[in-house]
Amino acid sequence: MAWPVRPVLVGALVAVVLLVVTALWAWLAGPALAAVVGPFVAAAAAVATARATGPRVERAARRLAPRPATTPYTALADTAARVREGSLADALPGLARVLGEGTAADRAGVWLAVGDELVAEAVFPPGEGAGERVPSLGLLLARPGVDHAVPVLDGERLRAVLTVGKGGRPVTAADRRLVRDVAGGAHLLLRGVARTAELAARVRRVDELAAETAASRRRLEAAREVERRRLATELRGATTDRLAAFRTSIIDAADALEDAEDDPEGATEMARHHVEEARDRLTALIDRFRVIARGVHPAVLREQGPRAALEEVVVDLPRPVHLSGRLADRLPWEIESGLYYAAASAISLLAAPGGRTPLEVHLERHGDVVEVRVEDAEPDDDAASLRVALADDVDRLAALGGALQVAGRGPGVELRAWLPDRLRPVVLDTGSTAGGGP
Repeated sequence: MAWPVRPVLVGALVAVVLLVVTALWAWLAGPALAAVVGPFVAAAAAVATARATGPRVERAARRLAPRPATTPYTALADTAARVREGSLADALPGLARVLGEGTAADRAGVWLAVGDELVAEAVFPPGEGAGERVPSLGLLLARPGVDHAVPVLDGERLRAVLTVGKGGRPVTAADRRLVRDVAGGAHLLLRGVARTAELAARVRRVDELAAETAASRRRLEAAREVERRRLATELRGATTDRLAAFRTSIIDAADALEDAEDDPEGATEMARHHVEEARDRLTALIDRFRVIARGVHPAVLREQGPRAALEEVVVDLPRPVHLSGRLADRLPWEIESGLYYAAASAISLLAAPGGRTPLEVHLERHGDVVEVRVEDAEPDDDAASLRVALADDVDRLAALGGALQVAGRGPGVELRAWLPDRLRPVVLDTGSTAGGGP
């Protein structure tokens, strides 16, 4: 700032105000009153005028002051002193000040390339536009208040940009040379600061990825819990009644043998009947366990994918099912199994009452989403009842980042289950920079 000029301007302004106010007061109030009160009135007017015109005096002082003898060496010396006092980023405000004072600019800035953007890390005068972001070097050059810019490159990669704006006044050859020399002299500093900012952005991205990974693990744990509850419910339903019936048959056979003294042949025949009944019930129980085991870990799903596994499911249903579409590529196990279980539950639920009209089941993948649609032209239950019946599948898909939607389609219903094609977070490439090379 032009401190040698500013006191002169302020002093001249105060002197003029004192003379004018004193003369006016003497003319209005008379010599006697002016001699007593006049100095106080003039002083108050001078203070008020100085405060009101402070910013204009400051700008005029900067323009009238002789330009400081700023060279790349003085800039680097000032920067080095700031680096010794703190971090590299602490040196940037001093660099912006050197640019602003050295070129008598209304505005100067140091922009760093962070990711795909340019960020105003330091500006002069301080506080005006610090932290602003622009997407590219071209947009920065087109901004108002940027009359001249010098990029700082690291090979072919843009690392920083030094800018000055002179409010309509011409940028002289000396100004251009100074900005260019400062950029050249501070090249290592700016490159280091830009790399530090890029590293900080990468660290933030790593933190984001860690949070996404933790959230993904929580979703998988929730999906496992939903599946555990479903399996426990299915096992209870499959074993409770069947085991009770099997136990009853065995007890009846034992009771028949205990009564063999009165009618040996009849008791033997009755015991044989109960044993045969127990064997049939045990066979049915084993078959049910096999179905449950196939549902828990279907080998066809692991080997051939959800389309082949669904074909195996629909074979034994009491209603025809028309399968269409397929997934061109295999997907992670969590995605394929989540989609399969949702589709199998919906198909089994809709096909259980029987019917002549086939269920329409369609598999497809579009973009980064995989989905299965199940359409029923003559459902026994409405959409709300189906949503309640499929609550576990809704929770499972939600835990995996997808959804299951049930909507009415005239007299029919449509179920749409979808999932993203991957669960793991994608590491974004933060190596590119605004306006720079690869």
